[in-house]
Amino acid sequence: MNIAILGDGRLGGEIGVALGNRSGIRPLILGRPATGRHPVAALAGIELIFDASLGPSVRDNVEGALSAGVRRFVIATTAWSDDQPAVDASLRRAGASAVAAPNFSVAVNLFFRLVDTAVGLYGPIAAFDPYVLEWHHAAKSDRPSGTARELLRRIVAAHPRKRGVRDLDADGPADPELVEIAVLRAGAGPGMHLVGFDAPGETLELRLTARDRSAYAAGAVAAADWLTARPRVPGIHPFDEVVDDLLAVPVPVALPA
Repeated sequence: MNIAILGDGRLGGEIGVALGNRSGIRPLILGRPATGRHPVAALAGIELIFDASLGPSVRDNVEGALSAGVRRFVIATTAWSDDQPAVDASLRRAGASAVAAPNFSVAVNLFFRLVDTAVGLYGPIAAFDPYVLEWHHAAKSDRPSGTARELLRRIVAAHPRKRGVRDLDADGPADPELVEIAVLRAGAGPGMHLVGFDAPGETLELRLTARDRSAYAAGAVAAADWLTARPRVPGIHPFDEVVDDLLAVPVPVALPA
């Protein structure tokens, strides 16, 4: 299969390594074009694309690739939610499918489900107040991270007393109806996310720390396998569908060593 990776940063490079280690595939890796989308000719013959670029580039990347005949996409980029409806519509018109997620780590997506369960258990107890903390390397531009935004979305959706998220720039005391989040940008770590529930006498914390980007790359490759295993409904699919299939397999899932 002819594969291209759009984005020659750390995540794009890690996906390339994962493909090479597993099956010897040498994908075409393209950086960010100086003007808008990649030329159609640059993507001729490509059957699947990993987008590991920047949020504002996703829509142009997908539309340019569709013009080149690409019909399978793994979108591993964050900060493009405003363009998601338009991208989904373009995919559907072209009969193309994509898997998109703010984080392709299998462990992170299982962490989402643990948080859902924790909110269901602790949310009804008034004494426990939820909060989120995330820490990424100094060069990460979006804050909060896409993963943190998804954690916050899930907490607010399931919590009986929270109606939203407190603005990072807000002053004054906490609002009991808003979830607090703290964001740290320092050092070189690829990512840490923590969800806590605090009460006067005790605190529960769920924490997941990434040591490198290999888990993200492994999940992105699993999403590509899922897309190519059989025809998929056109449009954007959540990574949850891939994780569901992985959990249904009666053999251990191969994660990075």
